[in-house]
Amino acid sequence: MNKDTLDKVKNIKQSFRILMNGETARQMRLSGVNYHLNWGIALTDLMKMAKEYEKDEFLAMELWKENIRECKLLAVMLMPSERMTVQLAELWMEQAPTQEIVEALAFHLLQYVDFAPELAFRWIAAESPMCQIGGYHILARLFSRGKLPDDREICEVIDQAISALHDESTSVKHAAYNCLQKLSQIDDGYAVVVEKALKTNGF
Repeated sequence: MNKDTLDKVKNIKQSFRILMNGETARQMRLSGVNYHLNWGIALTDLMKMAKEYEKDEFLAMELWKENIRECKLLAVMLMPSERMTVQLAELWMEQAPTQEIVEALAFHLLQYVDFAPELAFRWIAAESPMCQIGGYHILARLFSRGKLPDDREICEVIDQAISALHDESTSVKHAAYNCLQKLSQIDDGYAVVVEKALKTNGF
């Protein structure tokens, strides 16, 4: 790590004390969301902090190495999407400690990479609930931005999402349902297809 990156990481970590929210961190722990270290800083504050820095893959990589909630969230906000690789995306997903980090990965970073659709379709078909959640969140964001799937992809999304609605995980169900809702909002044609699929399967 060069000195400039080291100084940035040091300054960022020191700034956490100013923004810390012990009650939020406590509530997260009580709800079962556990981090090695959690300052309870609001996402809005972290987003403001991220705007104070240029996108920087080296800074992002160093922040990701820290076993701290806020560092990992800032890492996904500061990583340039054009520098993200498939291998690194898979690694970060594997290392993501909580659903919050997975959702942040999708929202702040992975929806913008060139290989986002490929990644999302692979993840929604994976066994890992975290991967499925990440995949559905990426697709939901792509649909919200008007990125239209082809006919084969529409069928795949609907089939996988309907299957996910039977999953034991409430988080997977929610991500899949949200994805279908975003798909249905593209136009009336998609809305009809989604509604028909849900009714046919008893939803």
